[in-house]
Amino acid sequence: MDVETSRPPLSAAPQRATLPAVVRPGWRTADILRAAALVLGVWLAVRLLWVAYPLLFTAFLGILFGLVVARGADLLQRFRIPRGLGAAGIVFGFLGLLVGLGFWTGPTLRDQLGEMRTAVPESIDKLEAWLGRHQDGLLGHVLPKTPDRPAQGPAPAPPAPVQPAPGQPPAPPAPEKPSGAGGQLSSLPETLSGQLGAISRYLFSFLSSTVAVITGTLLILFIAIYFGSNPDLYYRGALHLIPRPARPRAAEVLDAIGLTLRRWLRAQLVAMAVIGVVTTVGLWALGVKAALALGIIAGLLEFIPLAGPWLSGVPAVAMAFLDSPQKALLVVLLYVGIQFLENHLLIPMIMQEGVDLPPVLTLIGLALMGVVFGFLGMLVAVPLLAAVMTAVKLLYVEGVVGDEMETVLDG
Repeated sequence: MDVETSRPPLSAAPQRATLPAVVRPGWRTADILRAAALVLGVWLAVRLLWVAYPLLFTAFLGILFGLVVARGADLLQRFRIPRGLGAAGIVFGFLGLLVGLGFWTGPTLRDQLGEMRTAVPESIDKLEAWLGRHQDGLLGHVLPKTPDRPAQGPAPAPPAPVQPAPGQPPAPPAPEKPSGAGGQLSSLPETLSGQLGAISRYLFSFLSSTVAVITGTLLILFIAIYFGSNPDLYYRGALHLIPRPARPRAAEVLDAIGLTLRRWLRAQLVAMAVIGVVTTVGLWALGVKAALALGIIAGLLEFIPLAGPWLSGVPAVAMAFLDSPQKALLVVLLYVGIQFLENHLLIPMIMQEGVDLPPVLTLIGLALMGVVFGFLGMLVAVPLLAAVMTAVKLLYVEGVVGDEMETVLDG
């Protein structure tokens, strides 16, 4: 066998290994345009949400009430009542109950509200006089006093009156400046009235248009009826937006959010009714004027946890101070006692398996939503916070971190 014939020819060039192409970092034109379009889209979405937040919050309130209506429609369906008819009957029956209560208490409530409009300024004047009498006592260390004029030396002569020009009427005398405690407190009614007016315009700015209030109320009612009559339609529609592998977990999250919101609203409605009745009876027992109107205000503002009960106590204390400071102190103690019994007795009884929200986080959420979105933001702050916390527990704390969390579905 010829060994030389098995060798490759000497003229054949050795083959070189091909190296992968080096990818240089950098943004192409298409990447820049895509990023710019994404930023522009996010900015437009945020602007749209900022402009349309009243509509979004109103729709959220409609869905919130629709969850309770859906539960009632489920119960009525057991008696072979169609869901649509049952949901409409629940909503309009509740409205009929409110209208009946309005006609029953309307004359008394109208008279008491008119009495409150005239009594609160009188209470402010009485508070001014009371502060003036007690400024030398303990309040003297809090309220600044005008220093007395030194006795030595002659008093400065008053400025000479300015003679009017021929044909001009005489100038009116300059008003005397009050001194002492009266000078410090003379502007108290105007200051308090201005502050109360600014607070009212800030908190109740959405009430500036009657048409807007009526439209928002009707929108909430019809959303509650439509959602309560067929909640599965919107439930399946939300799941269709989720990829198939993640749909079981998304369904569990939606069920937990719905159950949380339903329990929270049920507890709030019961608390509103109980607080309204107890406050009315307590104020009537203390002899405070307009007890019914103040009790209704306390029941309505109970929908706003933490802040609402204390806001409702301001007009009650003002009405009691019109009679005496001692009665105002008794009203303060009444509201403190009602809040203590509510937090330690009523809420644990009606929300045994309900929402466990940290008080500090609730207070921060209320303050943030109130500052950014006003009174409407305070209405939806707590249920929105409860829904977000439920989703965070299931999706992040359990799904990502791996810690076991007790949710409403476990109860």
